[in-house]
Amino acid sequence: AEQAAFALLALQQPVAGDLRAIFSAIQIIADTERMDALAVHVAKIARLRYPGHAVHGEVSDCFAEMGRLAVELGDSARQVLLTRDPAEAAQLREQDKAMDDLYRRLFSLLMSPTWRHGVPAAVDTALLGRFYERFADHAVEDIGQGLPAVELLPDELAGAMEHIDPAHVGDPALDRHQEGFVNN
Repeated sequence: AEQAAFALLALQQPVAGDLRAIFSAIQIIADTERMDALAVHVAKIARLRYPGHAVHGEVSDCFAEMGRLAVELGDSARQVLLTRDPAEAAQLREQDKAMDDLYRRLFSLLMSPTWRHGVPAAVDTALLGRFYERFADHAVEDIGQGLPAVELLPDELAGAMEHIDPAHVGDPALDRHQEGFVNN
């Protein structure tokens, strides 16, 4: 999708609306990739601690809720992109607030004088909480908040791609132009 967006920029003379759609698509791609990376970080910590637990005692309920909410956020973000529904986008922001509340609750448990699981468990807990919280933020930042500015996605971007002359795709001169554009 990024390649298609750059090809569209290089081969067409996009108007302001087209540019907003293209740049929003690029931002959404970046946020989606970051969400993927954060999910991988969670899995790596869980695998690193196996057969033990990365999450201990009093924080396990909080993480169960954070995990459930992260899945809902991913599903909701997908729905917002497909339907472009402002009500769905507003729900994303509410889900993000719920994740922020869980993150604050997690930290209050970590900072409690009753925390008895040691420093390594506290570090894992803090990192995992941060990964979940950032996952939620990325679902909302460009996907949920960008919706009003990206009323053109995804249909218009796909429609704009129909106007690209396939004879120019893969053209070495165009590739050099794109490399210069991307590296500048």
